Amino acid sequence: MTETLDPQSRRDLVNYRLGRASATLKEADYIAAGGYYNAAMNRLYYACFYAASALMLQSGFDASTHKGIRNMLGQKFIQTGLLPAKYGRIYSQLFQNRQAGDYEDFVYCDRDLFELSRPDAEEFVSVISSMVISEA
Repeated sequence: MTETLDPQSRRDLVNYRLGRASATLKEADYIAAGGYYNAAMNRLYYACFYAASALMLQSGFDASTHKGIRNMLGQKFIQTGLLPAKYGRIYSQLFQNRQAGDYEDFVYCDRDLFELSRPDAEEFVSVISSMVISEA
């Protein structure tokens, strides 16, 4: 689908994904305030996923799956030095937390983990958003 987008539609979709990343960070806060930390961790990961998918789309890389986004982020941005390795670690950790919270039995994310992860997720979204905006 994305390979057939005209330049304006591609920009619109990139901006939509960045907006969705920001909104999803707010969703995480709302959910965490209710004490649902597994779900809040899920939203932190997805905020970063939406930002990373916007970066891939803006950069012309065909990646839409979770694995594809992680691989492209590593290969095209971290290994090349366009993005510090710290952001690859943040993304991977959020992915692991989300996987555990969503799919493993007896795994409970807590407030401490959320509060530790929340600033990293926000920084990730901010840095990726800045990269996308500067490329536009």
